[in-house]
Amino acid sequence: MIELSAIIVEDSRLARNELKELIIDHQEINLIGEAENVDDAYQLINETKPDLLFLDINMPEKNGFELLEMLDDVPTIIFTTAFDEYAIKSFEYNAFDYLLKPISQKRFSKSIEKVIEKFSDTPKAEKSQDTLELDKKIFIKDGEKCWLVQIGEISSFEIVGNYTRVFFGNNKAMIYKSLAQVGEKLPEDVFFRANRQQTININHVKKVVSWFNGKLKIEMNSGLEIEISRRQSYILKEQLSF
Repeated sequence: MIELSAIIVEDSRLARNELKELIIDHQEINLIGEAENVDDAYQLINETKPDLLFLDINMPEKNGFELLEMLDDVPTIIFTTAFDEYAIKSFEYNAFDYLLKPISQKRFSKSIEKVIEKFSDTPKAEKSQDTLELDKKIFIKDGEKCWLVQIGEISSFEIVGNYTRVFFGNNKAMIYKSLAQVGEKLPEDVFFRANRQQTININHVKKVVSWFNGKLKIEMNSGLEIEISRRQSYILKEQLSF
């Protein structure tokens, strides 16, 4: 049986307890923590690296969207909120689902079933076996346009809502996959997660310069400039050092 680690981020104690009652009926979900504000959630997420995040939007001081902006590696997100006006914006953050309070057991169960199905499609033990070699050619179709592209020719990927934009040569195309799904098949020694929105091919990097607050900024061979998050800048320095 698949088991997914989860965290609740919710300022209301009553709402947290209601979610925990819903989770009890799903043995696949292992609740490993909870937080009542964004700062505590940020620390908890970085320490525990959960698979799944039940995230409220309206919270004191900082909201759920601001938390996602702070994270370099974002778990699968299920928003839990009493307000439906944030629904469209939530999917700009690649949300998996959007549950309106009060959340019924039926609606919650349906969401969990979809989450389990998603993770079952990409078992962790098999990810390394699916890694694509740089000379492997893949078929990309965007509207009426089609390309056969070597993995090594791809310079970068960028999140655009529920899609991912692929840059290769002088072309760019949209594919209906999340950046996380794409990243699972890319060789980790070549493709690097620059920030929450973008992954780069380091073989296509033309120049690296120091930027503000300990960050790096890179210029790709294509001329595209990408800012590396602070945490990822440190990792990139380590990866590229002698």
